[in-house]
Amino acid sequence: MPNTSRRDFLSAGLMLPVAGAASNAGFLQPLESSGEKPSAGKPVKLDHRVLGKTGLKVTTLSMGCMITSDPSVITRAADLGINYFDTARGYQHGNNERMVGAALGTKRKQVVLSTKSDGDDKAKLLAHLDTSLSELKTDYIDIWYLHGKDNPDHIRDEMIEAQQIARQQGKIRFSGMSTHALPKMSSWTVDKKAFDVVLVTYNFSMDPKMDEALAAVAKTGAGIVAMKVMAGGFRNVGPSHPLYPRLHRDGAILSALKWVLNKPNVHTTIPSMTDMDQLDENMRVMAEPFAAADEKTLAAHLEQIRPLYCRMCGQCDGTCAQGLPVAAMLRILTYADGYGQFALARERFAELPAGHAAVRCGDCGECTVRCPNGVRVAERLGRAQELFA
Repeated sequence: MPNTSRRDFLSAGLMLPVAGAASNAGFLQPLESSGEKPSAGKPVKLDHRVLGKTGLKVTTLSMGCMITSDPSVITRAADLGINYFDTARGYQHGNNERMVGAALGTKRKQVVLSTKSDGDDKAKLLAHLDTSLSELKTDYIDIWYLHGKDNPDHIRDEMIEAQQIARQQGKIRFSGMSTHALPKMSSWTVDKKAFDVVLVTYNFSMDPKMDEALAAVAKTGAGIVAMKVMAGGFRNVGPSHPLYPRLHRDGAILSALKWVLNKPNVHTTIPSMTDMDQLDENMRVMAEPFAAADEKTLAAHLEQIRPLYCRMCGQCDGTCAQGLPVAAMLRILTYADGYGQFALARERFAELPAGHAAVRCGDCGECTVRCPNGVRVAERLGRAQELFA
């Protein structure tokens, strides 16, 4: 169940202004089929792609476990043939790794398993890795990411050295980086050539420049994993939410997944799946090609979320008169509003510098941030401050 509180996000008033708006080298052992079928019809044949120069053959639909709290969903996903699972040291205060390890159990060596660390030096990173190995009940991690690196200055040589040491020790197979800002990171990533896999925010709402950055990184041989593919989620909102009827009627969320799966430079996707219904929905997408009707659905959906969803274009960087990290705060708010994860959002907000948490947008006479994509920045940041500060 989603983690909700603060009076169900202030009585679900989060979006009322919008309601009326328009080959694997033998490491992977094939799973035996459980014979279990997705809830609607015939079993779905999963597609596979090779994850760049790693040689790992992964399902194009994989599983992000960040907000999963029911281990049976993970177990069933593996039974159905999904073979890549992603977690992180910090998810659910470390409990997510423990749950993923237990859910996979004896299936561990039949899947690709990734985790991440936000350690900021070599010693912390290697300590985090040892903890991850223990919690996940495994001798090695297939892909170990430096977590959430949105500026080249955030990656120091000793952090890359930690990944190299871990690889030499046999604790990891491949190194990676996750980022919400690939256009800002792409040139550095291409030049550095330090990572086997790049995990990146990518969805239908983003600027075409994102495709150029993605192609440049993929050309180096790096595997590309797409996260946040559903542009803010909004699938986990409850029936009382203003957007709920439209989302479920129009199928916008599944069209968004199909859009990313249609992109040749993306090797796999890791949408969050919190329950069996979401798992079955995502599985059915694998049998449905992206079509003109999906384009139309996404165009309409984009208009619905335009005032709400930050596309992470980076154009607001440095424009807040009070120095707030606008894109980061909008992303944090999405964890609550889009994914129904109030506790996660509050935790991420608490990680911001104390000075940022003390700011109130209502104290400014006029907002200095002008979003080129139409996000109501002052309104959204004010909501984040009301919820979490």
